[in-house]
Amino acid sequence: MRLHNLTARFDSEHWASRVVDWLETRDDVDAKRIGLEGVSLGGYYCPRAVAFEPRFACGVVWGANHDWRDVQKRRLEKEGSFPVPHYWSHVSWVWGAKDTDEFMTIAENVHLDGILDRINVPFLVTHGEKDSQIPLKWAHRTYEQLVNSPKRELKIFTEREGGVQHSSFDNSINAGQYIADWVAEVLGGRTE
Repeated sequence: MRLHNLTARFDSEHWASRVVDWLETRDDVDAKRIGLEGVSLGGYYCPRAVAFEPRFACGVVWGANHDWRDVQKRRLEKEGSFPVPHYWSHVSWVWGAKDTDEFMTIAENVHLDGILDRINVPFLVTHGEKDSQIPLKWAHRTYEQLVNSPKRELKIFTEREGGVQHSSFDNSINAGQYIADWVAEVLGGRTE
């Protein structure tokens, strides 16, 4: 983004479709087995892209970021202008906003309500039980709205198994293996 003066956009299908276009040109890729995984903010980007790009064979979120606008509103109310140093100037720059007010207007688009019923492929939602950045309720909301997915699964990583924090960064190996096995099973790969 920095090198090409690009900004983030909420309509992730825009770039995801171009990735699929490119993958379909490759002889070493089975175009019927292309899936998409999203981590952290990718927990918003991935479901949105899978909802609007029908060529994906499955989707996975590693941390369900269902309603990022709500997360930003809570952060602004709680921390005001004193969150992580330079947070508001950073996200404003990333999203191409001139200030926090314009950023908050852009953030109004970054949610999945009214979109997920378009997904009709297998979808895995994973989330840490004690995620301190994205509340667990958003994982449940994402799962509940995947009404047309033929194989939807909600995996909450607990204290006992680890991976309870944001995107399971406290035990990413466990979460990563769970996700890899699920994807292999769905796309017909090896699980051993």
